[in-house]
Amino acid sequence: MYTHKKNIITRGKPLEQTKKALVMLHGRGATAESILSLGEHLQTADFTLFAPQATNNSWYPYSFMAPAEKNQPALDTALEVIDETIKHIQGQGVASQNIYLLGFSQGACLASEYATRNAQHFGGLLLFTGGLVGQEVDTSKYQGNFEGTPVFISTGDPDPHVPVSRVEETVKIMEGKGAVVTKKIYKGRPHTILQEELTLANQILSRPTGA
Repeated sequence: MYTHKKNIITRGKPLEQTKKALVMLHGRGATAESILSLGEHLQTADFTLFAPQATNNSWYPYSFMAPAEKNQPALDTALEVIDETIKHIQGQGVASQNIYLLGFSQGACLASEYATRNAQHFGGLLLFTGGLVGQEVDTSKYQGNFEGTPVFISTGDPDPHVPVSRVEETVKIMEGKGAVVTKKIYKGRPHTILQEELTLANQILSRPTGA
């Protein structure tokens, strides 16, 4: 079993200029560079982009709905990498409401899990085909309050990796912790990101700071 070490690629203007960060988490088998390329389709000109790279190009070895212990220690160390990244950004004077999390597929699952375990007023969560992690969702792990954080979450119906039922459960938990969620379920959509999803994500990214 493997663990992760902090290996982050950054793009865009320096953080001291933008004071806004978008942390981007790639999917299984992908790379930090590949998720950063998604930024070309998003309104990220005023953001500094941070993309951690997973060891073996995978954040954890099994399905996100496998028993949690099967995905250890990879899962916990992946969450630690995100936590270190967020704390690094905050340490440079950036408030949580100016920090955004984005992920696709496995990356969206990881972003969902991290944000809900550490709920606070984030700038936004952009969860392209993902949901909370575990064979059963363990609500005891989820702390804090989202304080109106805007969330976009999606999946296909059916999706080969992320069932609609887990997205629905994730929405319920996030809304219960104060998030304002936009959920999209796309009938027959392949495991990809549609233009409509990018448009909805851009609505969150282009909001006035702290809105």
